Amino acid sequence: MRDLFKAARLLFWATVAAAVYQELKKPPTLRTWHGRVAGMVPYDFRVPTLAKIRKAYWNPDSDRVFSEHVVGVGWAINIPTAGRKLMEMAQQYAEASREAAERLRPPQASA
Repeated sequence: MRDLFKAARLLFWATVAAAVYQELKKPPTLRTWHGRVAGMVPYDFRVPTLAKIRKAYWNPDSDRVFSEHVVGVGWAINIPTAGRKLMEMAQQYAEASREAAERLRPPQASA
């Protein structure tokens, strides 16, 4: 397990280094300090605004659980959407469990 955390940390720092390198190899006038590493992992090193933070972490109108990270590398979790999806999954699990229990219940003998 410890090796997994080390590998994840190494991957994170490698992605940060790749994002910084990607920006520094551009001419200074073309540096935006946001984009994607390898076309997949989003990064944004600009100063975040309150509206941007709210949109990333609290956007109940969106169906996306993961949004682009406000600052740094990776993704942010849209809390209301994640909570709603977790509740839906829990309800589906509870319903499926009830149905399975009813199917497995032995028939009652009539008196």
